Amino acid sequence: MEQQHIQVEKKKLCCSICLDLLKDPVTIPCGHSYCTNCVKHHWDEEDHKKTHSCPQCRQTFTPRPALVKNTVLAELVEELQTTELQADHCYAGPGDVTFDVCSGRKLKATKSCLERLVSYCGQHFHPHYESPAYKKHTLIKQSGKLQGNICSCHGKDLKLFCRTDQKCTCLLCAVYEHKHHGMILASEERSKWEEELVSSQQKIKKRLQDRENDMKVLQHEMDAINYSADKALKESEEIFTHHAFG
Repeated sequence: MEQQHIQVEKKKLCCSICLDLLKDPVTIPCGHSYCTNCVKHHWDEEDHKKTHSCPQCRQTFTPRPALVKNTVLAELVEELQTTELQADHCYAGPGDVTFDVCSGRKLKATKSCLERLVSYCGQHFHPHYESPAYKKHTLIKQSGKLQGNICSCHGKDLKLFCRTDQKCTCLLCAVYEHKHHGMILASEERSKWEEELVSSQQKIKKRLQDRENDMKVLQHEMDAINYSADKALKESEEIFTHHAFG
């Protein structure tokens, strides 16, 4: 419905000469509006007649009317173009997940329900979220990877983690395929991995810092050795010079 409304408004704001949206719109004395360049070109071709006409109603004007920009129409055209850009952003493009219930052009899905395995567009996820029957359902931001959180065998959430097999499972898989295995909530295992990752990063950072400090100490020692060697060489040259020419 919104798309149809935009199309109607766009038709009203189109130039009947170029059939495109009005550019620098002007309204001539008969009330019809055109792009400045379109009507100017049309009247330039009529200059030899000494009269100028409206391309739509054929009303003639003498002398040639001055063209003044219709600022109201210009603002309406700009507003329509902005609305079209916003609408296009909501529509699904190649690779986007869509909400199949949408009629006409498909809207881009913005939320996904983990319980129903359905993705919703912005216009339809609010009723789902506000319905008492779906209050406890989990709605997540659409990322295009909904199926990655679902068991391919049972269609259930992968809420558990099997420590024995090192993989995420659903409740049914845990009961039938991972019996007597060490199980934990996937969220807890993830938190544990994140903590271990942070700890590992800190250890690596400390080792790098220690290595950098060792390099600084080594460089300082090398500088000291080079300084002592240069000093000893200079003293030897002075002694040699003193004995040779003294």
